[in-house]
Amino acid sequence: MGIAAKFSPLSSILTDDATNIPLTPRLLHGYSGSLYLGFFILLFIDWLGRKFRNNSNGGPKQILRSNNRSLFYKQTLFCCVLLVLLNLFVLLLNLFYWYIYGRTNENIITSRDTLLGTFVWSFVSLYLHTHVSNSTESLYPIVLKVWWFSFSLISCFCLVLDYVNYQQNQYLAPQFLVFEALSTFISLCLCYVGFSGNIKNGTINHLYQESESLLNDNSRESKTISTIITLSTTRSTSIFSLLTFSWVHPLIATGYKKPLDLEDVPELDSVNSARGAFSVLRSKLESGQGENSQISTFVLAKAVILTIWREILITALLSLVYTLASYVGPFLIDSYVEYVNGKRDIKKGFLLVSAFILAKIVECLAQRHQDFKLQQAGIKARSSLVATIYLKGLTLSSQSKQGQSNGEIINLMAVDAERIGEFSHYMHNPWIVVLQVGLALVILYKNLGLSSLAAFVATIIVVSTNIPLGRFQKKFQEKLMMYKDKRMKTTFEILKNMRILKLHGWEMKFLSRIHDIRRDEERWLYKNNFTLAMITFAFWVAPTFVAISTFGTCILAGIQLDSGKVLSALATFKILQESAFDLPHTVSMIAQTKVSLDRIASFLRLQDLDSDLVEKNPRGSSDTAVEIINGNFSWDVTSANPTLIDINFRAVHGMRVAVCGTVGSGKSSLLSCILGEVPKLSGNVKLGGSRAYVGQTPWIQSGKIEENILFGKEMERERYDKVLEACALMEDLAVLSFGDQTVIGERGINLSGGQKQRIQIARALYHDADIYLFDDPFSAVDAHTGSHIFKKCMLDFLESKTVIYVTHQVEFLPDADLILVMKDGRITQAGKYDDIVNTGSNFIELVGAHKEALLEMGKKLTSDIKDANENKRNQGNVKNQIQEENVNSQKGKEVYPNGKKRQLVEEEEREKGKVGLSSYLKYLTIAYGGALALLVFLAQITFEVLQISGSYWMTWASSASQSIEARVGSSKHIIVYVGFGIGCAFCVLTRSMLVMKAGYETANKLFYKMHFCIFRAPMSFFDSNPSGRILNRASADQSAVDVKLPDTMILFVAVVIQLFGIVIVMSLAAWPAFLFFIPIIGICVCLQRYYIPSARELARLVGVSKAPVIQHFSETISGSTTIRSFDQNGRFENTCLNLIDNYSRPNLHVVGALDWLGLRLDMLSSVIFSFTLIFLVSIPEGTINPSTAGLAVTYGLYLNKIQGWAIQKLCNVEIRFISVERIFQYCCIPSEPPLEIESNRPDSFWPSHGKVDIINLQVRYAPHMPLVLRGITCSFHGGRKTGIVGRTGSGKSTLIQTVFRIVEPICGEIVIDGINISSIGLHDLRSRLSIIPQDPTMFNGSVRSNMDPLEEYTDDQIWEALDKCQIGDEVRKKEGQLDSTVTENGENWSMGQRQLVCLGRVLLKKSKILFLDEATASVDTATDNMIQKTLRQHFSDSTVITIAHRITSVVNSDMVLVLHDGLIEEYDSPTKLLEEKLSAFSNDMDFWVPNLFIFDIAAAATTYLLFVITVSNLLQHHNCHGPHKFGLGHGGVIEKRRQIKSPVYYIIYIFL
Repeated sequence: MGIAAKFSPLSSILTDDATNIPLTPRLLHGYSGSLYLGFFILLFIDWLGRKFRNNSNGGPKQILRSNNRSLFYKQTLFCCVLLVLLNLFVLLLNLFYWYIYGRTNENIITSRDTLLGTFVWSFVSLYLHTHVSNSTESLYPIVLKVWWFSFSLISCFCLVLDYVNYQQNQYLAPQFLVFEALSTFISLCLCYVGFSGNIKNGTINHLYQESESLLNDNSRESKTISTIITLSTTRSTSIFSLLTFSWVHPLIATGYKKPLDLEDVPELDSVNSARGAFSVLRSKLESGQGENSQISTFVLAKAVILTIWREILITALLSLVYTLASYVGPFLIDSYVEYVNGKRDIKKGFLLVSAFILAKIVECLAQRHQDFKLQQAGIKARSSLVATIYLKGLTLSSQSKQGQSNGEIINLMAVDAERIGEFSHYMHNPWIVVLQVGLALVILYKNLGLSSLAAFVATIIVVSTNIPLGRFQKKFQEKLMMYKDKRMKTTFEILKNMRILKLHGWEMKFLSRIHDIRRDEERWLYKNNFTLAMITFAFWVAPTFVAISTFGTCILAGIQLDSGKVLSALATFKILQESAFDLPHTVSMIAQTKVSLDRIASFLRLQDLDSDLVEKNPRGSSDTAVEIINGNFSWDVTSANPTLIDINFRAVHGMRVAVCGTVGSGKSSLLSCILGEVPKLSGNVKLGGSRAYVGQTPWIQSGKIEENILFGKEMERERYDKVLEACALMEDLAVLSFGDQTVIGERGINLSGGQKQRIQIARALYHDADIYLFDDPFSAVDAHTGSHIFKKCMLDFLESKTVIYVTHQVEFLPDADLILVMKDGRITQAGKYDDIVNTGSNFIELVGAHKEALLEMGKKLTSDIKDANENKRNQGNVKNQIQEENVNSQKGKEVYPNGKKRQLVEEEEREKGKVGLSSYLKYLTIAYGGALALLVFLAQITFEVLQISGSYWMTWASSASQSIEARVGSSKHIIVYVGFGIGCAFCVLTRSMLVMKAGYETANKLFYKMHFCIFRAPMSFFDSNPSGRILNRASADQSAVDVKLPDTMILFVAVVIQLFGIVIVMSLAAWPAFLFFIPIIGICVCLQRYYIPSARELARLVGVSKAPVIQHFSETISGSTTIRSFDQNGRFENTCLNLIDNYSRPNLHVVGALDWLGLRLDMLSSVIFSFTLIFLVSIPEGTINPSTAGLAVTYGLYLNKIQGWAIQKLCNVEIRFISVERIFQYCCIPSEPPLEIESNRPDSFWPSHGKVDIINLQVRYAPHMPLVLRGITCSFHGGRKTGIVGRTGSGKSTLIQTVFRIVEPICGEIVIDGINISSIGLHDLRSRLSIIPQDPTMFNGSVRSNMDPLEEYTDDQIWEALDKCQIGDEVRKKEGQLDSTVTENGENWSMGQRQLVCLGRVLLKKSKILFLDEATASVDTATDNMIQKTLRQHFSDSTVITIAHRITSVVNSDMVLVLHDGLIEEYDSPTKLLEEKLSAFSNDMDFWVPNLFIFDIAAAATTYLLFVITVSNLLQHHNCHGPHKFGLGHGGVIEKRRQIKSPVYYIIYIFL
């Protein structure tokens, strides 16, 4: 109701004038009271009626949010609450006058009227909340509309009446005129929403209404929602929505109702997408390289700036506006104090208030939009840099790769590009500081004259102290990043080979390597953080130092300091203090960004793969498929010894070319030079058609099997099924949990070696290329599968294609149209099999190796036959026992536990809900039990008390005006202030050092604990968590804990304490303001609670969506050769850009949501500030000390900032704390069993016999996975050799992993020499066993460190082991010999050489039990024979258990174990198994022996006598009378095939 009418009794001008009866205040009061009471009665009746109807209908109707939006419910409720607060304020102000001037009739009438208004509007607010919010109606009740219309008419009438009376008689206090205007404005707003609630289009809420209804419509797909929201936020958003950040509100509303998922976050538009930014950056880099084609740091920085130049200009303008608006307050403070202290002119007073408020609103809007635009710029810069680094990694030459590990490249993306993106927040600070200092000097000169020069000099001194500190920090940052790179490189390599480390029991040793690197990193981290603490100290103390210098100079110069000048100066210094908060971080970020730019520019300068190495011609242009003319190639162009020398060969379309040779002869390099991967020294390479490549080491992407096979091509079901059949994958897919939809882990970690290889072959076959390159594709598969793949793939499926295949298996050579025999990087022989078999020694060596293997097999068979009859009965008993056990196992077969199927690799886990208080307490108490955190808190409180006390002392002790003397002498005045300043400096120094120390110790303890838990985690953890997830925590999250989190937390504490200080100061001057604080703070807290669920989940999505980018990086760099060979660069680039956008989406909306909250908090703070200003202007002169009033306004200038900062810093702490939360997750990983059990440690000679007993062993890889071993019982006798064979996926490698306790059995036990291995520590077990794994692994370092990682042996012992495995001469040729460099993954060594190094390791260790898991799969037969001889010679008394696909590797074993589908199919000596007609082992021989006998008929004559003896014994055993008794006719052959049970004996018979 008209507030002027309520206060018109303050004057008696109109009370007795009968001519103005309609305008008399008492009559208006009558109208007011009657309207209030009448409206209240009507509304109360309506409320009772609605309540009765709701009860009769069984309760309130369902809430329909969309109707509420069309009713502008929240805006209406806000207006009503605001009227309640206005009436309450006027009531309190009237009571204040009552207290000052005594009770009058006017006071009583006004108090009654405002009390009634407060009550009625409170009831209206309650009515809206209880009924309208739950209403399904689209219109407000008629009683509300009538009341709002009536109220607006009377308010307008009263406003006009009061203004006329004020102009004529000035009887009315001006503050009541202001409130009358506010009341009129609110009443008009209520009329607008009341009569436009049914309008469906053209309102500011129409956008939100559509979005909200979509978000609540469960029938719509989330993708549609995201798309519509994206369109709304980027194209259809109104100016009002952009200005107030309302476009982000639908997302916040969704997050308040449920945890956000990535699908809920709107897509980025083309302006902010990685694709758009990357294209701009690439063009700028290309245009800026100049003649030398080198990307310098300057060129890179310039290109980044040009990529985001629009954002830079817009934010520069906003920064300028913000800075100018922020200085309006300090400029006007002196005038305001003069007004309060002197004769008051109400117009001048409200003009000052209006200037303050307008400047504050402009400042808030400029700051929020500046922040958001800076974040946009940062996202574009980071996205474009990440994409550039990715593309560079995809095109990096082989030589450049040797100097850059995967971990280092990932660090460039995860840390350096991220830091450059973050620098966008600081890029305007340097010139803004200069502008702020300039404006400050102008204001100081206006108030203090030449003494302002002292402030300028003091500022120069403060800035100068930063120069050496900045240099130190840049140096420390470079060193810190260098060791961080080294640590990440080592961590990446270790994670990739964790299975090998655990098999050897080396994980703790390699963990100590990371600890050593971390300790070096710690040293530089401590120096960096110490320097940052000093910079923080210098700039926090800077305002106090400048103030002391300035005021001291004034006193020395005799310039009188009145309170207005002091307060203006203090306000100016406070703005400089804001710069001081940011300047340490700015200096630090400049140094860090410079380092990051240097590192990225250095990486971008690396040499790319030369695209002209291979001349590519379209298919059909000639009959030549592949041709190399006079080719000389070298992996290291600086080396004097080329890798390939004088290479000349030509393959026409449809030709099959086989490449063979000994280990290290250059076979794989030949394929690489055809692909264009090896630098060309001379010659020409021509390719006619598309190509497909299958590498020696399988490269599998994490994802579905189907996706790995299709590899970007569309699904053609018929061809797809044919490919699966040709690659023998049907049976494997039938066993897998989800068939070809099974998600496989990183590098195919949850697949066997053979399965990975066949998926890789299937990928090549599906692509229907013209030229196929296979690098030893049969090494990882068994004889059955290898023969099947060769026939179905090479001979049938690729019959019309050009196929070049490297192989060590000579049985696949006769079908080749051309055989290339390589030695020492040269092609020594070339031709068809029949042409070269007798023309050169190199090929004869390879074939002779097979002949030698045959001789060994013959000897073995001859010696074993003698005992055949004696053990026949035992054989039957063993078979019966195995069959019985298999039947029992089948009965208890459990496919999936509880009938549930789950993927092994699942989505990354993320916490949901708020970060618990316990997590904060846990973090704060990690270092010194939280004692330092308490001291930091006390130091900050003391600092704030001293700072406020110093400011109060300066204003209190100063004169009120030039004509009044100061209360204290000038010397005492400045000395006391200096004392306060010294106290502040001491507190800041103490706080900075304590924060640095606490953050440093906490980060280190978290680092060591997390890494220990990771290294002690079971292998199942690494199988289900790609290395990118782990690296993300070890890199980005650890960096946040190292540097960012301590500063973020202390800033939050400092801002909260400052907020309390401002509230106290303002309340001392304007105590009613404290009453306003309570509801405003309540609204702020509600907004924060409404906002924080979305912000928290968005921050978690940022962490979760970053891991796929790292993972994709890692996989792409590892498989770059395969990607390039399939010409898939473009597809992988698109995938990377999409993943970057998925990471940027939550990043951008985090800031949008934060600015949405910040703007609303700023506006609420401005309400408090405005109320304080109006109150101080309105109160009678002399009521309050002008100095105190000025101090309240000075602190109130920063209320909006501090209040907004307090909420934002709280959100930032919670968001930053997610890094700690993610590290805490990895500090709680379930651990493997203990490494050592002191109460049950085996003696030093264990195992002494080497007997291994396996009893009813059942194994599965995860609780939700099917059984892999389903009840195995057998014994491996000590000192004997046992071979394990079986189809791919039958459980061979699983059995060995169970012995090493990589996988723990769910049932059964393994006993070695009488000790159950589950009862002893893992280290005690693994350190006593030896293994040569399937994948030969070498680590970055030297030959010595690879041979002896534990540093237990002398150099002589290492040389002896190298010589035994026939690689010592190769090491002696290398520069440095034992200290010669081994690159990451041993890439500068061939696969076979790496396998020999693995053999050397076990020769050094010489354990009693040795396992070979496909240890010779990657070497030629000659090397295989050498390895077998070495093992027989040096492990003659050891238990050797061999998994092999080559029959020659197991035929010499004492026993052979045949596994099938996790069960023992056969277990006996090779001879007995070969005697059985239906023996699985004998069937394996059928695939191997026939080819073996046809290789070299001439060479067979030399061994004819031995075979005659062997066959004679065999025939006697089968009651035959020698070869002369057999007819050679067709019928005779068939008859004798029936008589001779074993297929292998029958083949020997045919040969003879």
